[in-house]
Amino acid sequence: MICSITKLAQQLISIPSISPQDLGCQNIIIKRLCSMGFTIKQININDTKNLWAFRGIGKTLTFLGHTDVVSPGKYEDWDTNPFDPVIRNGFVFGRGASDMKGALASMIIASENFIKKFPYHTGRLSFLITSDEESSAINGTTKVVEYLQNQNDIIDYCIVGEPSSTKTIGDVIKNGRRGSITANITINGMQGHIAYPHLADNPIHKALPIILKILSMKLDDGNEFFSPTSINIANIHSGEGISNIIPKSLFVQFNIRFSTETSELKIQSQIINILNENKIDYSIKWDISGQPFLTKKGILIDTVMQSIKFFNKKKPILSTSGGTSDGRFIALMGAEVIELGLTNNTIHKINECVKISDLQILSCIYEDIMKRLLT
Repeated sequence: MICSITKLAQQLISIPSISPQDLGCQNIIIKRLCSMGFTIKQININDTKNLWAFRGIGKTLTFLGHTDVVSPGKYEDWDTNPFDPVIRNGFVFGRGASDMKGALASMIIASENFIKKFPYHTGRLSFLITSDEESSAINGTTKVVEYLQNQNDIIDYCIVGEPSSTKTIGDVIKNGRRGSITANITINGMQGHIAYPHLADNPIHKALPIILKILSMKLDDGNEFFSPTSINIANIHSGEGISNIIPKSLFVQFNIRFSTETSELKIQSQIINILNENKIDYSIKWDISGQPFLTKKGILIDTVMQSIKFFNKKKPILSTSGGTSDGRFIALMGAEVIELGLTNNTIHKINECVKISDLQILSCIYEDIMKRLLT
């Protein structure tokens, strides 16, 4: 099994599918799925490749993944070519090894082994794979979800192959994620000579107390699943680097990661109130990249925990930490969603790698989950 998983992982890693490009990764997966009897539906939009595949009927277990990767940066910073995967000391090195081509290989091999043993399984096994998870995420999973909803198709259980583990496979599983909203605020003043401040209106001076008030906002206390909502400055800019000019405006970008204890409307309302109370000239643009979601204990979490405990002899930790994931789109369908994948200690880094034995363990866990839910 190790050989087949490793070979498939290397085959996928060798393709430089920098988001939103796929460059043939999904064709490799489609060929494997077709040989297992899956029905294939390709939903490609602009540069984004999307794949929906299913086998069987009934309650649906979906494996969600992406074939795109982040840029490796400068090739010379790597010990080896990031798209020429090599095996060294029991690890496979290459961009996407952990995030998440290794997990895709584990999913496919797990499915092949499961179907060989249970060719007439109950329920429906399916795959949803996109190529824009690492970029805009506007033409990928969300569009497939729209297609499925228009078809009145349902996903009951979804396993996202994102690298959720920390030290060992399955030590942490994500059963939810915080929402993310960005406030892009421009505070306007009047440009002038810095030696004559009375003839100008300094936007930096006006912005400082407002920025502090926004940062000190308390939106909630969190709950047993989520930490309190956090507010951070992502970018701030004013002026042109010239010391004798008062700038005409200041731009500040806040990112708010929020829990199920608050809402985007509450966040927007409180920030706008602060701006209006200070009676300044401003403009604001909002970017909402995801709503918070949570899967509470039920059939999927119980099943996944049983499988992990069977192989690892330890109970996994449930967590909602980290950024957003495409699981947020599946949650809108009312599905139970968890994230279970490889370790995340080298993701998006130079010399990204995955332990070969981890690929095997993850594949065994995936196969066992299929058996518990679909037989």
